[in-house]
Amino acid sequence: MIYTVTLNPSLDYLLTLDSLSLGALNRSTSDHFLAGGKGINVSQVLTTLGVPSSAFGFTGGFTGREVERLLQKACISTNFISVEGETRVNVKLRAAEETEVNAAGPIIDSLRFEKLKAQVKNLGIHDVLVLSGSIPSSLPEDTYEQFARLCSKSGIRFVVDAEGTSLMKTLPFRPFLIKPNHHELGEMVGAEVSSLQDAVKHAKTLVHLGAEQVIVSLAGDGAVYVSESLSLIANAPKGTVQGSVGAGDSMVAGFLAALEKDEPIEQAFKLSIASGSATAFSDRLCTQQQVDALLPQVVVKPLEGGNGQ
Repeated sequence: MIYTVTLNPSLDYLLTLDSLSLGALNRSTSDHFLAGGKGINVSQVLTTLGVPSSAFGFTGGFTGREVERLLQKACISTNFISVEGETRVNVKLRAAEETEVNAAGPIIDSLRFEKLKAQVKNLGIHDVLVLSGSIPSSLPEDTYEQFARLCSKSGIRFVVDAEGTSLMKTLPFRPFLIKPNHHELGEMVGAEVSSLQDAVKHAKTLVHLGAEQVIVSLAGDGAVYVSESLSLIANAPKGTVQGSVGAGDSMVAGFLAALEKDEPIEQAFKLSIASGSATAFSDRLCTQQQVDALLPQVVVKPLEGGNGQ
């Protein structure tokens, strides 16, 4: 089973407008409430791709109950820990440009944090844990490092999709997969990443530091996959980008979904790119039909005709 952790879920209020004028009355052309948060996005795309998952994290109040209701309606198992206060509401405005207003979220006390750690301790060696998104200010800065240590001790495979220091501190515990974009990779290694070859070179540094597998997305320039024994590059499908929210989460979900179905790494990487692109080309998370339509466009190649080492 794949388990996702979303430390600070949200009830996303998506408003679409023809235009947006600050300081004036604006009227939307459509509006939707969606369950939000990076780990939650991974769970939703996994379900779309036919792979079950269970969502962990913290929810509170009537907004938290609505997040859980939306996920359960989508046939996603949930095991959230209830906290005081309300799960945050994030407002996303889509007009000529996309504008987001993200709330801070509730305070999470140490008792509830320990309950989540206990849930992780109960996972088995055949499970996968996805750690994704920012860490709330009320939790320790080394939260992901603590989870990585737990997983390492228990032999649980874990995936990390986080920024900077939070990700780097998990590398000694051998994450199964990490997925920075090229900007995040550049910040981690202190170098500019402007090509697929640059991404492969610097992704190898993260492998040497402990990551088992690295996927780096370079938006319209494609993506790279690097492990100890294999380096792959791939193009990005053609399409009109509607928004970047959830695209990286969809890449993680696509990769894990293929592996759960015993597909080879090359096919998992291909599905990862198609899933991420399908979400980027949509105003929501991707559908199976959208992913299937993009798969033929994705061409995966070994770097320099070999393993790129």
